[in-house]
Amino acid sequence: MFSLLGSEFVKPVFLYRSYTGYTLVELLSNTVTEYQVKKTHLIESYAGLPSPLAGKEAWNYVEVRDGAHMFWWLYYADNPSASDLPLVMWLQGGPGGSGSGFGNFEEIGPLNRNLEPRKTSWSVPFYIFSESYGGKMAAAISSELIKAIEQGTVKCKFAGVALGDSWISPLDSVMTWGPYLYTTSLLDDYGLADVNNAAEEVKKAVEQQEFLKATELWSMTESVVEQNTNGVNFYNILTQEPDEKLTSSAGENFIALQTRRHIRPLHSQSLSELMNGPIRKKLGIIPQNVTWGGQAEDVFSYMAGDFMRPVVDIVDQLLAAGVNVTVYNGQLDLIVDTMGQELWVKQLKWEGLPGFNKLRWTALDDPISPGITGAFYKTYKNFAFYWILRAGHMIPSDQGAMALQMMKMITQQV
Repeated sequence: MFSLLGSEFVKPVFLYRSYTGYTLVELLSNTVTEYQVKKTHLIESYAGLPSPLAGKEAWNYVEVRDGAHMFWWLYYADNPSASDLPLVMWLQGGPGGSGSGFGNFEEIGPLNRNLEPRKTSWSVPFYIFSESYGGKMAAAISSELIKAIEQGTVKCKFAGVALGDSWISPLDSVMTWGPYLYTTSLLDDYGLADVNNAAEEVKKAVEQQEFLKATELWSMTESVVEQNTNGVNFYNILTQEPDEKLTSSAGENFIALQTRRHIRPLHSQSLSELMNGPIRKKLGIIPQNVTWGGQAEDVFSYMAGDFMRPVVDIVDQLLAAGVNVTVYNGQLDLIVDTMGQELWVKQLKWEGLPGFNKLRWTALDDPISPGITGAFYKTYKNFAFYWILRAGHMIPSDQGAMALQMMKMITQQV
């Protein structure tokens, strides 16, 4: 599916607001009349539940090739100056996570999982933002979009891309798990050696371009991490629920392991009930044989051979083309730790990198607690990096106000 708040084809999700008045689907297809909004509604109810919102929204499927459909969901900006606001795109991670579900109701949508207005969104929308594996896709989509704009096949004022806790260089993430966990008192010397040894096996597979094998070894390395940390939470090292602790992974293949570790947390029972109940009824176009979340494991399985491939070169191409690129990362994220992000940034061939490296970072106050540092950032030419404190992998969930402040800065709304 793919959505303008939610794409769910390979489960990315797109969330848009356009200053041109058209959605990204319309812009990319360059046939606005074909995709004039087919389902536009006042948000009057959610399957009988009174809605606290008064804006318009639209959703539908679009066939991208025979038998392949992408679902999009658009929320119109409820703002007097909405026509001046930028296009907004959100790509969820996983691969197999849902933007129209998790990204929408758990992170950035106008309503939370309880269908209550979210206080940290929608007064100013995002640029093109992404999270986790969605960042890898965002880089590739941005590259294709730039080419189409240059060729004149797409009319779009592309403003930039933001890569949040993104899987840009998988190996750099894996190779820094051990040092990161060790410095945060989650590994002892023996555990550090175990994790580093497992990571070295992943490195060998990547260097030999055996990417499917590398994904399997990555999964095994995660098991080593779990065993040595008593089941650390890969998404936030300081958050652990009792049922998250490792019980046994014996006999599980790596796809089943990844579903347990990385897909199941995005499909809580309450969110699944919301999506397969009131939201399904509200949308009214979901095929009977489709269940929200039912495709997630298949998505990961199909993309396992691509999972460990880096896309640092694509980020370099975007920077060289003058695209505004922002990297932002949560301090408490393990799966895509900040140490690994900083490593691949240092590998960039972008001509502005020396200037960026010479800068000292600037502190940002937490919007909720003035005087308390909420983040640090550096920006030089068309590249920026934000270090978000007290946040894990899902920054909008962990530090919504700080995330919104960052987004306002990136979109030049402050």
